Amino acid sequence: MKDRTFEIIKSSGKKVRFSLSKLRSSLKRSGANKETIDSIIDAVRDELYQGISTKEIYNRAYALLKKKKSYLASRYKLKKAIYELGPTGFPFERFIKEVLSFSGYTAELDEVLEGKCVSHQIDVLAHKDDETILVECKFHGDQGLKCNVKIPLYINSRFQDVKANWPNHNTKKSKLNQGWVVTNTRFTEDAIQYGSCCGLYLLSWDYPNGQSLRDRIDRLGLYPITVSTLLTQREKQFLLSRNIVLCRQLIGDSFYLDHLGISDTRKKKILNEFDALCQIERPQ
Repeated sequence: MKDRTFEIIKSSGKKVRFSLSKLRSSLKRSGANKETIDSIIDAVRDELYQGISTKEIYNRAYALLKKKKSYLASRYKLKKAIYELGPTGFPFERFIKEVLSFSGYTAELDEVLEGKCVSHQIDVLAHKDDETILVECKFHGDQGLKCNVKIPLYINSRFQDVKANWPNHNTKKSKLNQGWVVTNTRFTEDAIQYGSCCGLYLLSWDYPNGQSLRDRIDRLGLYPITVSTLLTQREKQFLLSRNIVLCRQLIGDSFYLDHLGISDTRKKKILNEFDALCQIERPQ
């Protein structure tokens, strides 16, 4: 049966035609080889039916990948793992801070800045060279939600207020270069149009093309610990409560696994998974 004959239901509730190429692309992004991808696609295609949800397709592909190699499944579940940084949104803010830090920024969380009119609590304030960016994070727990134009409108007004008073606050003599809006979901077309027009930098799961949140994570190997197939939810929450949000952080601070009472054998498996995920080679 051909994939074009099937309609699937997205998380938003919208019906779309099943795309074999999109499934292949997402599996390829996980790092799976052609043989693995082909076998998974054959298995998933045999189980398709009218009205199947994208979640069901994802769960089946994820389970098959996990049987092959756990770190492939971890990469494949990246989008879901970002949602697991909720529900408060604070772990997501810390995650964005760490992504910026690995990109060469010095970043701080929850800075309070005086604007010309009122004070503002800023999610992430990041500095690189002689420039500063103001980053606001919008976390959504529902995959069907998008950031509409109201969000960049609001953030731009805050950015302009802070910028108007920046000479009085700026002790580092840096330029307040840009305001950013970062979300774990997507932006509406109006939001992107407004952001482009007013000079805001918008960063979402799939935007901008080639520099999206997904692209940055894959390129830098900055996977959140929530991607792990070997850690339990309780263990992930413990680590997040200790401000460990990246797999890379846990590789460097593996003593946290000892605090959780994890056996040496299981600890080795977890660290090996993270090494493969982040493409880190340990000295033998």
